[in-house]
Amino acid sequence: MLGPNKTDRYREFPLLSKCGKERNFVRCDDCAFVFTHILEKKTPDGTTEMHLAYNHADSLLSLKFEPEKVLMIPETGRVYHPAPERVGSIGLIRSKLAIELSKSFTFKNGETNPPTEFTFMNKTYTLDSKWYKKKL
Repeated sequence: MLGPNKTDRYREFPLLSKCGKERNFVRCDDCAFVFTHILEKKTPDGTTEMHLAYNHADSLLSLKFEPEKVLMIPETGRVYHPAPERVGSIGLIRSKLAIELSKSFTFKNGETNPPTEFTFMNKTYTLDSKWYKKKL
């Protein structure tokens, strides 16, 4: 389980990962929460919905994918999606997946600004970055 480093040890590492008896002190360049791939998941009513998986655990660890909330920061090229509040509310989409998703962005305000639309599964979504700005 990854969480804040509330110990007096290794203060330069803001995160602590506990795994049994093992303790790993962690620092990352961006978000500690990383989505690894998109998958289709059945709901209790038998329908399917798209999910973003994390920690390479397939459907065991996934969140509902909200295509309208995908956000790409042009200065870095990094792509984000909402994540659980307990992990900071912002999740990074891994580079390999972000590159694939970026092929479906539309930049109506120019490529130096965030994309305005995202096409996913033949549907075009107007992108909403308000969620991201509220979390900063």
